[in-house]
Amino acid sequence: MPLFKWGDTLDPNCYRPISILPCLSKVFESQVNKQITDHFESHRTFSAMQSGFRAGHGCTSATLKVLNDIITDIDKRQYCAAVFIDLAKAFGSVNHHILIGRLNSLGFSNDCLAWFTNYFSDRVQCVKSEGLLSGRLAVSMGVPQGSILGPTLFSVYINDVALAAGDSLIHLYADDTILYTSGPSLDTVLTNLQTSVNAIQLFFRGLQLLLNASKTKCMLFNRSLPTPACPPSITTLDGFDLEYVGNYKYLGVWLDCKLTFQTHIKHLQSKSRTGFLLHNKASFTHAAKHTLVKLTILPILDFGDVIYKIASNTLLNKLDAVYHSAIRFVTKAPYTTHLCDLYALVGWSSLHIRCQTHWLQVIYKSLLGEAPSYLSSLVTIATPTRSTRSSRYISLVIPKD
Repeated sequence: MPLFKWGDTLDPNCYRPISILPCLSKVFESQVNKQITDHFESHRTFSAMQSGFRAGHGCTSATLKVLNDIITDIDKRQYCAAVFIDLAKAFGSVNHHILIGRLNSLGFSNDCLAWFTNYFSDRVQCVKSEGLLSGRLAVSMGVPQGSILGPTLFSVYINDVALAAGDSLIHLYADDTILYTSGPSLDTVLTNLQTSVNAIQLFFRGLQLLLNASKTKCMLFNRSLPTPACPPSITTLDGFDLEYVGNYKYLGVWLDCKLTFQTHIKHLQSKSRTGFLLHNKASFTHAAKHTLVKLTILPILDFGDVIYKIASNTLLNKLDAVYHSAIRFVTKAPYTTHLCDLYALVGWSSLHIRCQTHWLQVIYKSLLGEAPSYLSSLVTIATPTRSTRSSRYISLVIPKD
């Protein structure tokens, strides 16, 4: 089933091919997937910089790691540049022989390898659109999008790409890859980044994966240092100059070059408009209103709130207005109602407190070792030099500037 992503509705490249698989096969795949992921996690097979489809990892944790690195370097008055890498038809380009070879190198038994070889063989595919069904064609490569095993197998396929990053830092979320580096000189930063981009491309070519140059973007993160209007280009091995952008959507969060999150908050405002709900409020019961807001508005505002919490109060207040409007939709409270009374009517806390709660949950999971290692390593318990009344409380080490 072709699932539209964005762009021209008449362009086949703007659709994602989702495989419709039998439910029984998905149940079976989930059991196999659990066994192999448990094996990979216990043997620490996955790269520490791979966050895709792993327990305890997610888009938020990956973005927190990347932004922490970038903001730390910016605070040291260093230049920072990044390349957001897009692969052309990544899941559909997996070479089965290479993947089986990787599983073999990871210690999979001959019976397991035979099972996966059988899993990939004799597949056929057709396309259904607007009630019409195409003819069947054999599928000789790729992992099915929409399958349970597909994302895990793809992560195994590209797992070693981090070794090719060189002096740059890298983070992976399945096929979403960011390559970034920093330094005191912009020329040095871009030279190092170009070297790493070249090495990454060669690695991907070895896996028969191709860079989608038109969708791969560059960004210079900067708050105060002078930057040229037209910085030197980062080029592909084919000689294509990558485009510099001021905004980029990375794992669901819009990043801008100055990290103000203005674009992201505007996007949240447009996604969480309550106008339709308010105009049709007479059609819903109180319970239905409560459920609608909890399922539609709150997830949008909550997602990534620990990331964009550093935005200015002026921008965050715009989200407060959306939140308050949603509460008034649920409670029928007039606009003159005090905010404290408004929260009490619906039994919710303010957006600020919700964000702080989510932030404390991240820290708590990091202290328990339930967060990814790249986050847990950033949270250190301070050891008091002398006994005081506050010694019974947990204090964290504050990073030095």
